[in-house]
Amino acid sequence: MKFFLDTADVSQIFELSKLGLVDGVTTNPSLIQASGRDFLETIAEICALTEGPVSAEVIATDCDAMLAEAARLSTIAANVVIKLPLTFEGLRACRALADQGVMVNVTLCFSAVQALLAAKAGATFISPFVGRCEDIAGDGMGLIADIKEIYSNYQFRTEILVASVRSPWHVLQAAKLGADVSTVPPTVLRQLANHPLTDRGLETFMRDWSQTGQSIL
Repeated sequence: MKFFLDTADVSQIFELSKLGLVDGVTTNPSLIQASGRDFLETIAEICALTEGPVSAEVIATDCDAMLAEAARLSTIAANVVIKLPLTFEGLRACRALADQGVMVNVTLCFSAVQALLAAKAGATFISPFVGRCEDIAGDGMGLIADIKEIYSNYQFRTEILVASVRSPWHVLQAAKLGADVSTVPPTVLRQLANHPLTDRGLETFMRDWSQTGQSIL
């Protein structure tokens, strides 16, 4: 499974990229707003930090304006992915961009039939929001399973990018279902390495080693 960082915090991306854990980055208007930085400059910096896909979202809601914004965003770097909303206008723009060979991430997906439309429109990635589904008592991981089954039935090449990830449990379930990508906040990515038994075992090893009176160096 690939990990995309879900953040516009350049310092976090830089730190985690050094570990070889970051395969790409996703951003959205809310993350840009939280960063307090210029949108285009931030996307350019992120693209320079990772060779993987970097999702930059359009703000327009009609197809022609989306395509105009996409054209501008595509000039930033070769690894920019145009992020479009899952609306009919967004699907129209997706089809046009896909026909031009532009990578597209169709976002705000909340049903398997929406994901089916995105795949038929040529999306590179589909972003089902598991956490937000569960916020209204939906089955977020069931959504992933349904999309996986549909895409497998018809050999769609669109990658399932699990979004709105809230915890390591979401990552675990997405990996078990065979999702292509999990886009995670930096806090969740760090949590994946944590386990109380690891901490307890390390504490025991360090205590026992200190009693040997030895040194490796």
